[in-house]
Amino acid sequence: MFFDDIQGLIRVVVISILAYASLVLFLRVSGKRTLTKLNAFDFVITVALGSTLATIILSEDVALAEGALALFMLIALQFAVTWLSVRIDGFLKVVKSEPRVLVRHGEWIDKAMKDERLNRKEVLAAVRNEGKSGIEGLGAVILETDGSISVIPE
Repeated sequence: MFFDDIQGLIRVVVISILAYASLVLFLRVSGKRTLTKLNAFDFVITVALGSTLATIILSEDVALAEGALALFMLIALQFAVTWLSVRIDGFLKVVKSEPRVLVRHGEWIDKAMKDERLNRKEVLAAVRNEGKSGIEGLGAVILETDGSISVIPE
């Protein structure tokens, strides 16, 4: 009931080691930028790498070579996008949003919050996470490109 046969368990062990080693090798070659979470696109790639690794390990329908190629392609595409985004200004605008000021000098910027689909309760929760009780006395509250909220004192 806990497993079909010993070969299935051995396959998971061997494929896990080889797939993980492949992922580590590809990540070392591609550089630190591959797994940063500077914007939503970076986050999606990180999740996709984890999902792909899990599929390689658990699915008998995916050969190790196919899975390793899928990992390589995700990392290569991420590398290409980040390489282009630092060299072509217009390309950066396609893959990365701009930070958005939600509160400036203790005043709500309702249009920005509406555009970003945030409400005051959500912003206040982020403000409280920073140890502040409200927006009074804050220089700014900014929705960053990665979706986090920065609170800047006045």
